[in-house]
Amino acid sequence: MADTIEVDSKRFHKHTKFFLSQWKSAANDDLFQNVDAILVMLGDDDQENPYTKSATLMTWLVGIPFHQTLILLTPDKLTFVCSNKKANLLDVLKDGAVDVEVIRRGKNQEDNIPLYKPLVELIAGKRVGVFAKDKDAFSGKNISEWQSALGDQKFEDFDVTPALAACLAVKDDEELRSMRLAAKSTSNMMTHYFTKEMSTLIDAGKTITHEKLSEKTEEVLDDPKLQKIIRLPSEISDAGDLDWCYTPIVQSGGNYVLKPTALSDNKPLHSGVIVCSLGLRYKFYCSNIARTFLIDPTKQQQRNYEFLCDLQQRVMEAIRDGAKIKEVYARAQSYVQQKRPDLANHLVKNAGCGMGIEFRETTYALTQKNMKEIKAGMVFNLALGFENLENKDASDPKAKIYALYLVDTVRVTNDLPVVLTDSTKRLGDISFFFGDDNADEQEVKDEMDIDDDDDVVETKKKKANKGKARRDDSAAAAAPTTRQQKSAVLRSKFRSEEMDDDSKEQKRNEHQKALFAQKQADGLAKFSDNGPTDKQEDKVTFKRFESYRSEQKLPHGIHQRQIIVDKRNESIILPVNQMAVPFHISTLKTASKSDEGEYVMLRLNFITPGQAGNKKEDLPFDDPNATFIRALTFRSANATHMAEVYRSITDLKKEAVKKETERKEMADVVEQDSLVMVRGKRPTRLPDVYVRPQLDGKRLPGELEIHTNGLRYSTLRSDQTFNILFSNIKHLFFQPCDNELLVLVHIHLKNPVVIGKKKTKDIQFYREASDIQFDDTGNKRRRHIYGDDDEIESEREERRRRKALNQEFKTFAEKIAEGSDDRIEVDIPFRELGFQGVPFRTNVLLQPTTDCLVHLSDQPFMVVTLNEIEIAHLERVQFGLKNFDMVFVFKDFQRAPIHINTIPMTQLDNVKDWLDSVEVVFTEGPVNLNWTMIMKTVNENPAEFFRSGGWSFLSSQSDNEDSGEESEAESEFEMSEDDFEESESDDESDFGGGSASEESEPEELSDEGEDWDEMEEQARKADERKTTKRGNESAAASSSNKRKKVRR
Repeated sequence: MADTIEVDSKRFHKHTKFFLSQWKSAANDDLFQNVDAILVMLGDDDQENPYTKSATLMTWLVGIPFHQTLILLTPDKLTFVCSNKKANLLDVLKDGAVDVEVIRRGKNQEDNIPLYKPLVELIAGKRVGVFAKDKDAFSGKNISEWQSALGDQKFEDFDVTPALAACLAVKDDEELRSMRLAAKSTSNMMTHYFTKEMSTLIDAGKTITHEKLSEKTEEVLDDPKLQKIIRLPSEISDAGDLDWCYTPIVQSGGNYVLKPTALSDNKPLHSGVIVCSLGLRYKFYCSNIARTFLIDPTKQQQRNYEFLCDLQQRVMEAIRDGAKIKEVYARAQSYVQQKRPDLANHLVKNAGCGMGIEFRETTYALTQKNMKEIKAGMVFNLALGFENLENKDASDPKAKIYALYLVDTVRVTNDLPVVLTDSTKRLGDISFFFGDDNADEQEVKDEMDIDDDDDVVETKKKKANKGKARRDDSAAAAAPTTRQQKSAVLRSKFRSEEMDDDSKEQKRNEHQKALFAQKQADGLAKFSDNGPTDKQEDKVTFKRFESYRSEQKLPHGIHQRQIIVDKRNESIILPVNQMAVPFHISTLKTASKSDEGEYVMLRLNFITPGQAGNKKEDLPFDDPNATFIRALTFRSANATHMAEVYRSITDLKKEAVKKETERKEMADVVEQDSLVMVRGKRPTRLPDVYVRPQLDGKRLPGELEIHTNGLRYSTLRSDQTFNILFSNIKHLFFQPCDNELLVLVHIHLKNPVVIGKKKTKDIQFYREASDIQFDDTGNKRRRHIYGDDDEIESEREERRRRKALNQEFKTFAEKIAEGSDDRIEVDIPFRELGFQGVPFRTNVLLQPTTDCLVHLSDQPFMVVTLNEIEIAHLERVQFGLKNFDMVFVFKDFQRAPIHINTIPMTQLDNVKDWLDSVEVVFTEGPVNLNWTMIMKTVNENPAEFFRSGGWSFLSSQSDNEDSGEESEAESEFEMSEDDFEESESDDESDFGGGSASEESEPEELSDEGEDWDEMEEQARKADERKTTKRGNESAAASSSNKRKKVRR
């Protein structure tokens, strides 16, 4: 802890008032056992057992456990008995809503005993609440003094541990902040220290015991130099507020205990499966994380680990506000039994427990018998794992038995829980393949290529990349299990041995088949109880148009029996049978004017049911069987008046259509809540940034500020200010300026907002990365001297400036994520996985990220969320074409598919590998499909669509086309051989022989370009011209060559 101890009076009275209110509540009488007082006694500090209920309550109230202190709580008063030094700190609590008394103990024990007498008399013969497990947990002078003062007096004691647990279970904002910072620090310790230290030791082949590695990890908090490595959050001003929840646990070599009470033994670290558990607490609020690291894993180990990650995601779906705790572990058991029954007996006996000031809130343990209710604001230590697994392929006895353990600290919300420990857990990041020489050489080469220690490059190499994880699978198959097996000699020199059945493409196809089967099963389950799609939510309801509430509201002049256009009420008043009949402009379909002699005819066509081309969804009818007026025709000799009426009607119709279009355009715009400004300190700012889409008026740089619940962008102009709330942010991207002109932070929103007068779901803040300051004209020195020191220095300065820009924007993006309580994660595009394509009108670079496929460099932007994709279909995939297209169909079938055209065929395998690595089902076909009609069929009856095979028609089509293409390719190859033989024989034949053989050639040859006779005529004329110039002999040779070229 920090050296300076301060008691937060505001925190004390807030927590105390809440605790007393719960105590006084009649609904909690059974929970508090109807006690009259609660007695809390803390003796000497016990380092071996820091997590006691008494210390927890003291910490919750005053922020620090004051040992050798007694607290007596009654419904109206709270009394402390402590030393003078502690009493001086507690005196600040006396001025508040809760009555507080502080009694000072002296150093003489005999003089202290009378101080307890009033408290003994107060509770004598009454019901007193105590913490049962703490009765014998403490010892010390104050405990002896209390026992002496108590003497023969007795009281009934009742255990109120469940009551305290219920009061402390739901954390307030300040508590959640402390736990978030603790979890962030724990994650950084795992990512930036332990993972690097462990992998370095394994790679170097050094021997170290589990206990020694644990000690080295524990000492990081005490070394200021090592503290910089773990990159503590900027909100932690004093590292002394951090402490270990327990000694770090490192296990490997077949001995695994998947509990937080496990200890690191003296056995050496084994290069196989390594399990590490770390827990840090900040201001006494705990966090915990555990990761499993796989060294040269087998395919079965990788498969089991991927299932464990999938299991965690499934279990987290059950952790939500209002759910029962027993449902969490039941979800884990049922999912394992359903998907991997072979692992059911290896599942851990519970899924974790609640967490806060206590590392284990046992009242909220995630077991199958706990009936407690989960509430938003709770924090759980979610611990899942499989123990005593057997590795049948291992030759090393220490690798025969292994365990997989995955632990995270999660916060409960009204929706899915938020993971506070964000250290990566993907297979590609926790797997290490040290058996591949080529991989080692490439890694060294990569390190040598990096001139500057760029944090962005480092982040991109470390960031979870699902595609890389999948590619590592093939490397794992060839990797030896130990470092000693590395050899420069090839294991096989026969091509037949390299043709492994488990090739990359076969594994991809098998994986796709499994994904496709799961997609089909999910579709059947989702629409099993539904017939045709119920479109009641999206159905346009009948809209009544009211031109006038009463006849008195009609405009003047209606008695003149003329057509009146009332723009104010958007109506046309027509004389029908000497009556003024109003028609709302929305009921008008078209208006036309024609001249017939001296008369002008005005025809008004109205919208009625059953009209050709009528869009029913635009204007439904209350009763389609009612009588409607389809058209009215008026004739007048006053051509000027009729022309004016026609123009007014046309203008009014245009305005009405424009308003309706704007209304539909803004229908999905959601009104945002108010921005809560930061008070008492200056908000974090990113200065001199521009925004896209551009605001109205002149382009000006502005400032982006981070506030309590969102962001604010403002410029010098007051009308160029807008807010973005964290709750509306779906994705947050940071794109560095490497190989780009801009460095940017891009925000993709859940619901569109209006910026200026434009509706948008994408907002981008950027700064130009390069200044055009180079003199390309050259000078005298540059012309005569090779190289330019000034230019070289300028380039170095440019690299340094780009690096500084990247760091500034990346740090700001991370602060946005921290400010959102980690509900938002920063995503960085992987440029090395990018491919060219045309999503709109121009060819751009599309870059995958961890969760999306994006194009952020130019407008219009594109952000496709991967978990919203139902299926991807690759079109125009056939031999001979240079490009193919890709279509994304979304899980929301009402949403139009996205087309990405003109992707180079050279990127086909890369795109397939990427889609497969991110768990997206894909198919391919040789032609473009009519997706409008396909989606119309799907939406009409999704249940019938999936019962009929679902998306299998896409895969079956591609399979048929593949077989057709193979046979066609064979026939074309045979034909090309015949043509080759014919061209060989034609070398010695005349032109007429060539025309004779022409009859047997395929008809396809005559489909391209000009007719064969025309080509022969052109060749003949060319021969004659050349004969005139060069003579008959040279002309004949030229003619023969020309005929051969024409024929080929």
